[in-house]
Amino acid sequence: MSGVWVFKDNVIRLVENPASNSSNGNQPNNVRRKVLVWTPTNEVITSHTSLESKLGGLGWERYSEDPNILQFHKQSSVHLISIPRDFAKFNSVHMYDIVVKNKDKFRVKDM
Repeated sequence: MSGVWVFKDNVIRLVENPASNSSNGNQPNNVRRKVLVWTPTNEVITSHTSLESKLGGLGWERYSEDPNILQFHKQSSVHLISIPRDFAKFNSVHMYDIVVKNKDKFRVKDM
């Protein structure tokens, strides 16, 4: 993970590509976005439906019905995966959380 930590409005957050916050709103050509990849088939995860089906196959179950986040819990562990309900806000922090909790099944890749 690379980026800059920004403290704004009493909240600290990671801005992954500070160069992409240009004044005209366009991303520079050299900025790469990160994607979550399902390693058994090299499939890029592009939706909640796709991610939930992969996690379900690994024993993860939907945990709560929070209006802002989706949470998954695995009965055999104490781990909890939380991702934003808006897939556009799904970023590398969420991706790496999934990778760490599901070794050898997911990886993060630059596109």
